Amino acid sequence: MRLSRYFLPVLKETPSEAQIASHRLMLRAGMIKQATAGIYSWLPLGFKVLRKLENIVHEEQVRAGHVPMLMPTLQSADLWRESGRYDDYGAEMLRITDRHGRDMLYGPTNEELITDIFRAHVGSYKDLPLTLYHIQWKFRDEVRPRFGVMRGREFFMKDGYNFDLTKEDALHAYNRHMVSYLRTYERMGLQAIPMRADSGPIGGDDTHEFLVLAETGESEVFYDSAITDLKLGERVVDYDSRAECEDIVTEWTTPYARTDETHDEAKFNAIPEDRRRSSRGIEVGQIFYFGTKYSEPMGATVQGPDGKPVPVHMGSHGIGVSRLVGAIIEASHDDKGIIWPEGVTPFHAGIVNLKQGDSEADAACEALYASLTALGLEPLYDDRDERAGGKFATMDLIGLPWRITVGPRGLKNGVVELTSRRTGESEELPPEAAVEKLAQIYAGHVLRPAF
Repeated sequence: MRLSRYFLPVLKETPSEAQIASHRLMLRAGMIKQATAGIYSWLPLGFKVLRKLENIVHEEQVRAGHVPMLMPTLQSADLWRESGRYDDYGAEMLRITDRHGRDMLYGPTNEELITDIFRAHVGSYKDLPLTLYHIQWKFRDEVRPRFGVMRGREFFMKDGYNFDLTKEDALHAYNRHMVSYLRTYERMGLQAIPMRADSGPIGGDDTHEFLVLAETGESEVFYDSAITDLKLGERVVDYDSRAECEDIVTEWTTPYARTDETHDEAKFNAIPEDRRRSSRGIEVGQIFYFGTKYSEPMGATVQGPDGKPVPVHMGSHGIGVSRLVGAIIEASHDDKGIIWPEGVTPFHAGIVNLKQGDSEADAACEALYASLTALGLEPLYDDRDERAGGKFATMDLIGLPWRITVGPRGLKNGVVELTSRRTGESEELPPEAAVEKLAQIYAGHVLRPAF
């Protein structure tokens, strides 16, 4: 993409309503614009990041054997009355009456709707196990929406639902989701710690939240620092293996890690003092097992091996995709702007032409742009007739991991400058070598359609 043809409305001043770094930087970098309280338009740069995160989530869900679909944003209130949650959910639910006087709601979650789909089409234990998921906009009418996309009213979320014959089967689905989530967050350059949590209005006894450590987190968290050394890395996981998934979950849940709601002071104090940590955390996902909480009242049964109807065991599993954009920025920024991890950056590299209009500099930039594009990478070429300082400031603000600077002086020596946004370190390389280095860095990071 050429910056002269792109829509990137960066701001020099920080809007007064922005209280945390991610909100300030998303506004300044031209990623979002507030439409009304807690509701945002996603501008091109923000939309690109959102889609990259969405695709990573899809890839890892499909890898784990889960099936994508799409459910509507509006739901019938009758389904929620069946489950008993319509009156219990509270004022966060946006209730609507259509022109025919039917009660509707803007879905904050989809347990009832997915259960209705299941009971209409699945009748035998032979069709199990089954996990369906979608990524869709949700709405919760927060009293005080704040912190930009971190606590908005409208948000983009992956929610998945497993249907299993027995509790043991459903707990394998729980473990499978935890492993897939750990891999998802690692690919995004995040360390999201699974912590024993409270189930809230979703219900159920087994639940973990995934929290990213950040000073601006809303939750107080307590953990054993040993958990921060754990990585899945390139480990190949057989998601059909109960033992393998359970072993990984045990590995990640044995070190103490809890939110303030479930904190146990005695267990925490049993950890060696040098490993005890307390911090703030941003919730970016949660998984639940809730048994037959929805299947029994809504009649979601299958014919068991003995021919008798059996209510299915269920769980739900969510990732806050739009919230993740803010969480990544909270975890990865400096006083100049955003620092995107390579796996989620909107553009893989920025090309800065120090002397736009110079025939050699223009030709070198065009050649770099063509070479990177041919490799499947997306460069952002700043071809504007602007001063160099302004171009550098824009690149630092929007946070692309790598910048190639092209100028007449370097070209006389046959080199361009390749700069890391994270470290600030630069090296002079021939243009072809700079392209080759970026190709090696991004090997495995270029996303393909997940399904």
